[in-house]
Amino acid sequence: MVRETELSARHLVQPLFARPGEGVREPVDSMPGVERLSINELVGEAGELLAAGIGAVLLFGVPSEKDELGSGAYDSEGIVQMAVRALKDAHPDLVVFTDVCMCEYTSHGHCGFVRGGSVDNDITVELLAKTAISHAEAGADVVAPSDMMDGRIGAIRHQLDEEGHPDVAIMAYSAKFASAFYGPFREAADSTPAYGDRRGYQMDPANGREALREVALDVEEGADLVMIKPAVAYLDLIARSRDRFELPIAAYHVSGEYSMLKAAAANGWIDERAAALETLTSIRRAGADLIFTYYAKEAAGWLG
Repeated sequence: MVRETELSARHLVQPLFARPGEGVREPVDSMPGVERLSINELVGEAGELLAAGIGAVLLFGVPSEKDELGSGAYDSEGIVQMAVRALKDAHPDLVVFTDVCMCEYTSHGHCGFVRGGSVDNDITVELLAKTAISHAEAGADVVAPSDMMDGRIGAIRHQLDEEGHPDVAIMAYSAKFASAFYGPFREAADSTPAYGDRRGYQMDPANGREALREVALDVEEGADLVMIKPAVAYLDLIARSRDRFELPIAAYHVSGEYSMLKAAAANGWIDERAAALETLTSIRRAGADLIFTYYAKEAAGWLG
């Protein structure tokens, strides 16, 4: 009766990885329980998620081919675009978020167009806007730029409105840190940089005030939701953002945070169900309205 924080399936979003093929369910070794799915399997998985009370998914693409320009990201027949059409045809009520970034599609693994060894912010923003439009045309409900380029939210909002997609929302990865907790995801999405790292455009984990400035900039540029990523190591910034901003706030319980719980549970060191629900509740308690987590389907079953 006096519990202050509610955690339910409606607060959870399941990330999914789409890959080419038919009838494919390819396990990700470093993320127990997570698989790369062909589109027909993705549609079936989405039906199970809806039945479990999970009303939204975040879609990542694992293309068969990559190039320096990341052209698969904005190809109208790309893996994400085809997956979105299939999901919306089969499950019209499913809310589909799409990751807008270049790292899964570039041969070098960086999040944008590389010139002289560095990511060119302005050219990348143009390509991101092009990608967002292709997702909107396929039927995405929310586009989610995760690249951390400057000015991309304003550019994407302008392009969506200009090309007849004013109702497509933008969830900005506003405070995305250059974190050590992304390793398993990079295996799942095959997006490890071929050289260097992403510290030139992702945030220094030591900087909290800068994170709030980044959130404020994305709000000013037209974001409909903002995200803090990772979640568990940055609960303070979720709370500070909740106190300062009125927009819905999302948090990403990232792959490394998920896999640590899985590994500890596999060794019998923790009670997985209790630890996972405590972790997700702490993210809600900090102020997150939505939690993107690989535990979404399992947690929905535990909560239900």
